[in-house]
Formats: sequence, structure tokens, C-alpha cells
Amino acid sequence: MILTGSEILKNVENKKIIIDPFNVSQLNPNSYNFTLGDRLAVYNSYILDAGKNNEARELIIPAEGITLASGTVYLGYTREIIGSNYFVPIIRGRSSVGRLGLFINITADLIDIGSINQLTLQLNAVQPVTIYPGMQIGQVTFWTTFGEIKKYEGRYKGSAGPVTSKMYLDFCNDEK
Repeated sequence: MILTGSEILKNVENKKIIIDPFNVSQLNPNSYNFTLGDRLAVYNSYILDAGKNNEARELIIPAEGITLASGTVYLGYTREIIGSNYFVPIIRGRSSVGRLGLFINITADLIDIGSINQLTLQLNAVQPVTIYPGMQIGQVTFWTTFGEIKKYEGRYKGSAGPVTSKMYLDFCNDEK
């Protein structure tokens, strides 16, 4: 079951949900609008390889904005630290952002319980679109669980800023 806005607020106040910084004006009937950080990561190569560490460069998003080109994967991040040890966060783009042809997470919208950090956003523009640091780019919902909770301990735990894919580690782990 999804939490309502008033339940999100109650659980932020009792620290069962972490949203930091938190601004009550970004609270919706059943979600919270998160904002875009001020940096992007862009892969150096157009052809990406899941079995290799794909090098990336960092771009600063200036106050006057940056225009994203279509056909490029940009990795952004939430300015907020978001997560919970009690609820499952799900992130998605705001409809206003989608109407500009900007996808913020085509996949990977489910955030595991216990993963509390800045969230990396996969930005993909259908056509060129200008984005700004601090803009309300997406929303997070929180869902209750059934069964025993096992907290996330994966490779992205404690992430800050835009984090590139670590899938290549699956190919070099001989212990599997």
C-alpha cells in the first residue's frame, strides 16, 4: 500500500523516512517532489560495455541551465538524501517533466529498503531540453512491505552524486 502525503510527513518527523533536506511545500497527496543536484556524469564513449568500467566525465549544471541532447545517457542525482529502513521508495519523473520529453528513470525506479543516499537518475531526453539545478524533477512514493525486512547492503549503498554503472563488477566476481 502506498503512503499518503500526511503519512509521509508523519514518518519523516518520526525518522522512519529520510528526506534531507525536506521541504513541506514539495509534499503531494501521495508523493514527495525531489530536486535535481548540480552535477551530471556523462560517459566518455557512445558505445557502452556492461562488462567493463565505462569511464565518465562530470559536468556542472550552471544556474542558467544546461541543455541535454537526445541520444545521450546523462546521470544526475537527487539533491536530497532519500530512503527508509521501513518503507520501499519508488521514484519516477514528474508528469510536467515527462511532457517535455525528459525521462528521468526508464528503469531502476525501485529503491531497496535500507538504501539511504542521494539517488542517481538516468536522464534521457527525447529531444533537446534545458534543465536546472534544484528543479523539482521527480517524485518519490513510499510503500509498505509484507514479510521479513532485509536491508540493502549492495554496491551503491551510501552513494553521493551521480554514480555510473557498476555492473562490470558482476563479470569480475569469481565467487558467484
